[in-house]
Amino acid sequence: MSWNTNRRAFLAASAAAALSPGAVRASQAEPATDDAIARLYRNAMVIDGNLVGPFDDAAPLDRATAAEVLNSGLTAFKMTIGGSSGTYDAVNTDIAAFDKAIALSPEVYMKITTAADLLVAKRSRRVGVVYSFEDAGMLDGKPENVDHFSALGVRVMQLGYNGVSPFASGVMAPQPSTGLTALGREAIARMNACGVTLDLSHADERSSLEAVAASARPAAITHAGCYSAYAHPRNKSDAVLRAVADSGGVVGIYGLSYISAGPEQQSLDDYMAHMLHALSVCGEDHVGIGSDAILTPFDTSPESMAEWDASIAARKAAGVSAPGEGRPPFVTGLNRSDRPEIIARALLERGQPVRVVEKVLGANFQRVFTETWRT
Repeated sequence: MSWNTNRRAFLAASAAAALSPGAVRASQAEPATDDAIARLYRNAMVIDGNLVGPFDDAAPLDRATAAEVLNSGLTAFKMTIGGSSGTYDAVNTDIAAFDKAIALSPEVYMKITTAADLLVAKRSRRVGVVYSFEDAGMLDGKPENVDHFSALGVRVMQLGYNGVSPFASGVMAPQPSTGLTALGREAIARMNACGVTLDLSHADERSSLEAVAASARPAAITHAGCYSAYAHPRNKSDAVLRAVADSGGVVGIYGLSYISAGPEQQSLDDYMAHMLHALSVCGEDHVGIGSDAILTPFDTSPESMAEWDASIAARKAAGVSAPGEGRPPFVTGLNRSDRPEIIARALLERGQPVRVVEKVLGANFQRVFTETWRT
């Protein structure tokens, strides 16, 4: 889903020693202790492939909100700018607003434009923000605009949203797909040259496979699920998962309603079914977390739910929605700012070794960003 806000692996040196070999072996038979998990999480590089954070370009974040962000344990998160229908002019304005908001809360946020910045954010205990696009409307059909927005610090871009763009076809586009276009190939070449990560989260099957083949650098699916775990057009086939992994890329698993049939709220077991399937198909070096949620807990009050329902109705009316939208964007048990720590615990409880947990928490995204951002 798009959130229109309008306004192989390595870690820091301490991460490898987060748990002793004995603790790693114990995690195979029983859950690690709370202290051990907290230590692992505190030392790990933690990157979420898609989140909406609280920003204010008029004043610094209030104390409570700032504390919520900092206590999340995140090293960085990728933030969508421009939503599903951003225009060139509007997105230029939005980027300036986000730059100002980050500057007003420098003890909380830092803008991430290089791989080295991720380490700075970790060491300074701030939360890094990676600017990204989910739509391609802001490119105005011109591949050269990749260069323009890269210069403004946008480090992750897609070829379009759910429909058809000048560059490729999305997951809700008419089939058979037209796939990657000549302009799309040029846009990918520009991304490769500028140090922008190619994101295929909303691309359909044909476009995804052709885009991976066209890219000289690893591709990413920053937020999606696995079609084999639950059949939905926003979830990716094993063929696409393998192609992204084979490119050296990473797949971030989201917690949206698309991971289960409902009508119950999606559960942690639902989420872990997608995570474990992705690990089995892609391998431990190519899976991460891409929540596609709100960084702070989602407000489930009647007033908030009424606003949420209205936003879903507006998306449907605009023709940008996917089937099954409606349930709030969180997994039961993960509606909290430190959700990656709960995912780490769940992985350990399901027999995954610590090295895999560290990679899923953020080392895999860190590696892919390092390999794709270099110029």
